[in-house]
Amino acid sequence: MSLLSWKLHGTGKTIGHGEVVSTDERLSWPRTIGVGVQHIAAMFGATFLVPIITGLPPTTTLFFSGVGTLLFLTITKNRVPSYLGSSFAFLAPIAAAKAGGGMSNALGGVVVTGLILAAIGLIVRAAGIGWINWLLPPLVTGTIVMVIGLNLAGAAKNNFVQGPLVGIITLASIGLISAFSRGFLGRISIFLGLVVGYCVALIQGDVDTSTIKSAALFAAPHFTTPTFNGKAIALFLPVVLVLIAENVGHVKAVSAMTGKNLDDQMGMALFADGISTTLAGAGGGSGTTTYAENIGVMAATRVYSTAAYWVAGVGAILLSLSPKFGAVLSATPVGVLGGVGVALFGMIGVLGARIWIEGKVNFANSTNLIIAASALIIGIADMSWTSGDYTFGGIINATLVAVVGYQVLNSVAKSRGNVN
Repeated sequence: MSLLSWKLHGTGKTIGHGEVVSTDERLSWPRTIGVGVQHIAAMFGATFLVPIITGLPPTTTLFFSGVGTLLFLTITKNRVPSYLGSSFAFLAPIAAAKAGGGMSNALGGVVVTGLILAAIGLIVRAAGIGWINWLLPPLVTGTIVMVIGLNLAGAAKNNFVQGPLVGIITLASIGLISAFSRGFLGRISIFLGLVVGYCVALIQGDVDTSTIKSAALFAAPHFTTPTFNGKAIALFLPVVLVLIAENVGHVKAVSAMTGKNLDDQMGMALFADGISTTLAGAGGGSGTTTYAENIGVMAATRVYSTAAYWVAGVGAILLSLSPKFGAVLSATPVGVLGGVGVALFGMIGVLGARIWIEGKVNFANSTNLIIAASALIIGIADMSWTSGDYTFGGIINATLVAVVGYQVLNSVAKSRGNVN
C-alpha cells in the first residue's frame, strides 16, 4: 500500500456493529473529511491555549502543528493515528526562558528538546522500550507531570488578579460547561470557557481590537529564528521526560483500541514527535506532543483511519494562513488567561495524580512517599540554586529528585531487603 492510499471500509458509508475503521481503511471521502474536521475541533482548544498563554504567534503554532502531524504520519508509515498539538509541558520553561532572554531563547530550548527526543526515539527503536520503563516508572512520571502543572500556580494567580471579575466568569464557565456537557463539549470546556470570558471582556471594552482590525485576512505565518543559550536550554530538559511518557502512553492506548501491536512503532513515534518539535522551535512555534483529545474522537466514532488525520493536518495548515484569526486569539485579556490558568494548570497537576493511581503507586512505601513529597515541594515552591552562570529552577530540581532519588533510594532499600 502506498502512503496515501487506504482500503474502503465496506461501502464507505456505515460501520457495522462491533466493527471499526482500521488505520489502513477509510470511509467515503466526505465522511472522512467530516471525521477530520472533528479532529481539528478536538485539538483546537488545547493547541491554541499554549501560544495564547506563552505569547507565541498562534497561527505559527497551528501551522507547525499541522506540518508536524503530517510528518508524524509519514515517519510512522500511517500505522499510528495521531494528531500532534501544542504540549502543555512547555508552558513553564517557555515562560522562564522568555523572561530571562526573550522568546528566541525559549525557541532554542524547544529545538534542543526536540533533538533529544528524536535521538531517544532512535535509541528506543534499536534497544527497545524496557529501559524507559525502568527510568520512568509511574511514581516518577506522575510526580514530574504534577510538578509542571502546579509550578505554574503563581503565573495563574498573577494573571487572575489583573482581571478578577472576568477571571471568575471564565473559571465558572469552564466548570458549568464541564458539568452540563457530555462527550465532546465536555472535553473542550476550557476553550469554551475562554470564549465566554473573552466575549464578556469584549462587551466590557477590555479587549484591544486595534491589532485585530489591522491584521491581514490571509498571509503566511510569522516565523522566528531561535537562539541557543545554555541556561535557557537547561530549563527544558524535564520536558523530554514528559514527552516520552505522553508518546508511550498514546501509542499504548491506540494499540489497545485498535487491537494492533504497535510496540515496534514506539521508537519511530518518539522520533517523529522529536522532529516535529525541532521544526516547530526552529520556526517560532511551540513544541508538540501526541494528543489524547483526539483519542476521544476515535473512541466515539470508531474510526481509526489515518486518512482522517491527514485531513486534520492539512486543515490546520490552511487555518494557519489567517493572521486576523491569530490576532483575535492574541488579544485574549489577561484576566481571562488567569481563569483558564487556574483550571488548566490544576488539571495538569491532577493528571500526575491520575498516573499514580493508574500505575498503582504504593505510597505505603515510605521511600515512594518521600521521593514524591520532596519533589512536589521543591517544584511548587520553585526552589532554585545557582552554579556559575546557570540557575537550576524548581522544575529541574524536582525532576532530578524524582528520577535520581527513585533509582538511588530504591537501590539502597532493595540492598537492605526493605521493599514493601
